[in-house]
Amino acid sequence: MAGTSSSIVAGLTAAAVAAVGFLAYQAQATVPAGLGGKPRANASLTAKAPRDRRNPAALPSTSGSGERVVYSVDDDRVWLVSGHNRVLRTFTVRPGSVDPLPGAYVVTSRSNAVTGTDGTPIEHVVRFTSVDGVAIGFSAALNTSTVTTPDPTVRTGGIRETRADGDAMWRFATIGVPVIVIR
Repeated sequence: MAGTSSSIVAGLTAAAVAAVGFLAYQAQATVPAGLGGKPRANASLTAKAPRDRRNPAALPSTSGSGERVVYSVDDDRVWLVSGHNRVLRTFTVRPGSVDPLPGAYVVTSRSNAVTGTDGTPIEHVVRFTSVDGVAIGFSAALNTSTVTTPDPTVRTGGIRETRADGDAMWRFATIGVPVIVIR
């Protein structure tokens, strides 16, 4: 009977390894833009998105559809958008010295509390890409009284939010949520 149990376990193990290998192959074949190097090209994202002149905080119409975070590098503004294309929250941010390229990304990692590349203690870090080895993501400084103008000689990818906006981003932008970067 022990030989039969060993055969079953070996068969299940082989099937599990094959399944993991297949899933790893599928995942590698569909690596999100932020992990594969360059973002997916999309002409509507690389051009300056048209804005509503009467309401500059309105979501640009060319920012995609469905649930997503939209980040405008030119306007230093973020929109958290529901799956029904309704803006749940919009706010301004203060970018680091390294900007992501316009394109479609996904949230790839999160950290509750760390020290930023500029030495500032930060919370609710939501990362979605890197540029030349610099991680790019949203975060909030723990102590806003110590936040200073970033040193332009230090390469930082932190896109800083207020703590309230950081809390909202943390609740909304879980792993795999799309992040659309526009001009």
